[in-house]
Amino acid sequence: MSDTITTPETEHGSHHILPKSSYYVVYAALMVLLVATVGFAYIDLGRVNFLVTMLIAISKALMIAMIFMHVRYSERLVWLFASAAFLWLVIMFAFTLADYFTRGSLNILGK
Repeated sequence: MSDTITTPETEHGSHHILPKSSYYVVYAALMVLLVATVGFAYIDLGRVNFLVTMLIAISKALMIAMIFMHVRYSERLVWLFASAAFLWLVIMFAFTLADYFTRGSLNILGK
């Protein structure tokens, strides 16, 4: 018999614990990006406005997933499923935006 006690932490490897300061830095960055999102809502940049706000939203989502959901220090399987979920989100946005941007190109009578 072995004298070691098996816990969930020892079964799945060591868990990386971040210092509180890194959470505060990420929180501050998220607040800055929030202010940037609101600021760009009041600035008319034409079609570039959508691109800028989507880049800000993607960067916020990646920060939340990597730090607060601990994907950054997880196993490769977690990375695979997080990447698959992100790819699925991109596919859904692509089809939705393709529909939205091509609605004016159809010549439907009565509209």
